[in-house]
Amino acid sequence: MAEEKARASAWFRELRDQIVAAFEGLEDSHHRGPLRDLAPGRFDVSETTRHSDDGSDAGGGLMSVMRDGRVFEKVGVNVSTVYGTLGAAAQQAMAARGVPGIAGDPRFWASGISLVAHMQNPHCPAVHMNTRMFWTPGAWWFGGGSDLNPCLEYAEDTAHFHATQEAHLAPHGADLYPRLKEWADEYFYIPHRKRARGVGGIFMDDRNSGDWEADFALTQDIGRAFLPAFVPLIEKRRPLPFGKPEREAQLVHRGLYAEYNLVYDRGTKFGLATGHDANAVLMSLPPLAKWV
Repeated sequence: MAEEKARASAWFRELRDQIVAAFEGLEDSHHRGPLRDLAPGRFDVSETTRHSDDGSDAGGGLMSVMRDGRVFEKVGVNVSTVYGTLGAAAQQAMAARGVPGIAGDPRFWASGISLVAHMQNPHCPAVHMNTRMFWTPGAWWFGGGSDLNPCLEYAEDTAHFHATQEAHLAPHGADLYPRLKEWADEYFYIPHRKRARGVGGIFMDDRNSGDWEADFALTQDIGRAFLPAFVPLIEKRRPLPFGKPEREAQLVHRGLYAEYNLVYDRGTKFGLATGHDANAVLMSLPPLAKWV
């Protein structure tokens, strides 16, 4: 699978480059509305590295974080390609998910892109996007999706976000979007709060139809859906005025996001368990949040 791994890793990096350029473009074009007098934000880019217990190379990636822009309060767009041997806890987790042969040969390879954006203007929704490929000697699969997390909900924004994703998934089968939407509703649910963390999106995991090309094409289209689903919402909402009540609602809602990512998110748990850069793994956390 060397060629397939290389193609997947290159795609995640290409998607990262497209998103970083689009987000810096939003910063540059913000000339009307709150915070327009701030300097346009820019991404701070740093390499991340990972090492095995014996000190040997185990991969890494790029961490790109923008803070205190005039549109984005904090946004991270990370890509990584990591490999090595799964530890005991990770082996148990994989075996519990039905990954074959993991106890006998715990080698792994994983590559993906992970994005979380927390916005300055409370009228602009926060968003998450992640797509990835995972390989072990006994299996390979794709996963990921994207979901919208507004603190102030607009029905037309939610409709646009979902409709764009549905259109991009349509070539892969009429039944796919409803299934991935339902999966997202289940996955991004916070049991101890008895509520969803946002207004949903799409999500899949363990995607292996037996046709690598088809599954890779689907994963690419999930990534391609992201910018047209999200950017128009920011262009529409960033000029709106806001005050203390809207900011309060935003900070409280961010608390939900932090709770979910620290308690339930499998990607966060896997990243920390496999020794990846903790700052990169926890990039998803908001810069400020509030609990009442």
